Amino acid sequence: MSQRNAPKAARLFLFARRMTRATLFFTLLAAAACLLVVPPGVGVTTATEAPQYDLFIRNGRVIDGTGRAGLAADVAVKGDRIAFVGRLPGGARARREIDARGLVVAPGFIDMLGQSEQNVLIDPRAMSKVMMGVTTEVTGEGGSIAPTNERLIKEDEDFNRRYNLTVDWRTLDEYFRRLARQGAGINIATFVGATQVRAYVVGFDNRAPTPEELEKMKALVADAMKEGALGVSTSLQYVPARFAKTDEIVELAKVAREYGGIYATHQRSEANALDSSLAEVFEIARRARIPVEIWHLKTAYRKNWGRMPEVLSKIGAARARGLDITADVYPYTAASTSLTACLPPWALEGGTEKMLARLRDAATRERIKQDILKDSNDWENIYLGSGGAAGVLIGSVVNRELESMQGKRVSEIAKEQGKDELDALLDFILADRGQTGAIYFMMSEDDLRAALRAPFVKICTDSGARATDGPLAGSKSHPRGWGTFPRVLSRYARDEHLFTLEEAVHKMTGMSAARVGLRDRGVLRAGAFADIAVFDPARVRDRATFEEPNQYAEGIRYVIVNGQVEVDGGRRTDANAGRPLRGPGYRGR
Repeated sequence: MSQRNAPKAARLFLFARRMTRATLFFTLLAAAACLLVVPPGVGVTTATEAPQYDLFIRNGRVIDGTGRAGLAADVAVKGDRIAFVGRLPGGARARREIDARGLVVAPGFIDMLGQSEQNVLIDPRAMSKVMMGVTTEVTGEGGSIAPTNERLIKEDEDFNRRYNLTVDWRTLDEYFRRLARQGAGINIATFVGATQVRAYVVGFDNRAPTPEELEKMKALVADAMKEGALGVSTSLQYVPARFAKTDEIVELAKVAREYGGIYATHQRSEANALDSSLAEVFEIARRARIPVEIWHLKTAYRKNWGRMPEVLSKIGAARARGLDITADVYPYTAASTSLTACLPPWALEGGTEKMLARLRDAATRERIKQDILKDSNDWENIYLGSGGAAGVLIGSVVNRELESMQGKRVSEIAKEQGKDELDALLDFILADRGQTGAIYFMMSEDDLRAALRAPFVKICTDSGARATDGPLAGSKSHPRGWGTFPRVLSRYARDEHLFTLEEAVHKMTGMSAARVGLRDRGVLRAGAFADIAVFDPARVRDRATFEEPNQYAEGIRYVIVNGQVEVDGGRRTDANAGRPLRGPGYRGR
């Protein structure tokens, strides 16, 4: 019987049964859709849903900072954290997308020793650092931003007056709070300086602290560790740091170790007394039972060129004995420090005013000149070690009347002024009241390459952030503060194949973060902070030179700090998303 001729009730029954089958089919289809596997952090998106992420970086070659091989992947950012690394499905949405096709996506670079703690208060943008991909800086080389007192503030009064810097902090916690209020282009983490606490308690005299003074120094280190210092540091080449004996440093290092910190050092000698200096580093590590970072490792002065393999072997042997020793370098063969480093230690004792008085006194001045002309193992004669006045270049000055001298060798200045070279040097120190930064040509390229290749060596600039405009634009500096990280990526990884790109990035990111205990920094993985550098591996390069250092690097396309874009298509944005980063002993409130 056909349906057309069937009774009405029968037709209704057949219709209902067919509808039930259709409903069952669509119900099963919907259930199957619900069982589809969705990648973690990615929801099923409809046209009406809000974006799940704030930023996508798509189609890049991700080098994650661990040393592993790079891979094609996408990175998603939500808030200040990385939310996802992998292949994002087509339905995922973000407020902003960056197409990184042909580019490398890496963690933001970590400067293992910068000098920007004051500079970021003067110019928060930290331009020269951010524009070369740096997102975090470690600082506090022997001297540190805190603790401070009226005696130490007076020592810096010329610098502070030049840049209208008001020192309204005394403790590290107070400094960090000011920095957090003001903002900065980079994250700042710092050591507490053994030099700082010595000058705070003892002053600038060449004597041992009394037992009571040493206890006060230890208490200052403990306070700084609880406020967020990474550890304790020394700069033993310089006055008044070199007045400290090994026992004093060991006692301060023990305090840092109690709070999970490490010991970092500009060691006592990088030249003639290098062997005994290394022995002291190892002794401090052993007696204080503390990890040690040797800052800007070098074999300085021509007589020591070729010794870097031997130095690396000594460090390797110490590591084999169970001592946790590592190091970092900057990729240049010239160093930079104060012009006053040319003076013998006794001429610097007592602070700035006493030093200047000695330079004004004719008899004492002659004694200083005679000491500078003698080679010595008792102090680092950086003037002789750099080949004399021709190897010393004026970097930055504080006295504006001297700005035209920046970028000139002391030998050039002496010739222009018709003076003896040492008199020209000493007169310059007087005119700038001991505030001059100088560049010293004293290392070999072969030694630098050997250090860069070492698996325990990381990267630093040993230089503060500057800019081509703004309050810091009038002064020059070492090119390392403008080009270090692009120089490693281009010259040493891409062009000379000293190491792979992955190894280079590891030295500049994950290895550094792990060394100083910065959690969730230096790697690209879900949950880590979104500090990211995106660069063109074929075009990245440094442009800064010794004569014209104030030039930004090329090839750094995007820089993200704590989830905010600070460099966008090679241009600096208005964002200053950096934060104070506190160390392992921090007792937060």
